[in-house]
Amino acid sequence: MKIAVSVWEGRVSPVFDTASRLLVLDMGETGEASRFEVFLDEQTCSRKCSRIQVLGVETLICGAISRYFEGILTAAGIRVIPWVCGAVSEVVGAFRDGTLSQPMYLMPGCQGRLRDREQARD
Repeated sequence: MKIAVSVWEGRVSPVFDTASRLLVLDMGETGEASRFEVFLDEQTCSRKCSRIQVLGVETLICGAISRYFEGILTAAGIRVIPWVCGAVSEVVGAFRDGTLSQPMYLMPGCQGRLRDREQARD
C-alpha cells in the first residue's frame, strides 16, 4: 500500500491545499519497503489529485484540507486522513501501528473533527 504525507520542515504540512511536498511511502506487510519525496508544483486541485493518483497513492495523511479538495481526492479513490499534526516520522509510525487516531496527532482546535477522521479510517 502506498501512503503519502504532506511535508513541511519535517512535520505534517499544516494546510494541504497549499502544500508543495509529499513524502510517498510504500508500506509492505513487514513495514516500509521504500520512500521518496516529490515536489507538487501543480496549480489546481484537480491537477494535484491527478499527480497523486499517478504516484499510486492509496491513502493521504495531511493537516487541514478544504472540503472541495478532500472531495476531489475521495472521488478519485484516495482515502484522506485529515487534521493530522506532528513530526512526519512519528505520524508514519502511528499510522503503521494503527494509533494515528490518538488525540496527540490531532491538529489543535480540531477536537470535533476526531470523529470524522476516525470514520475516514474505516
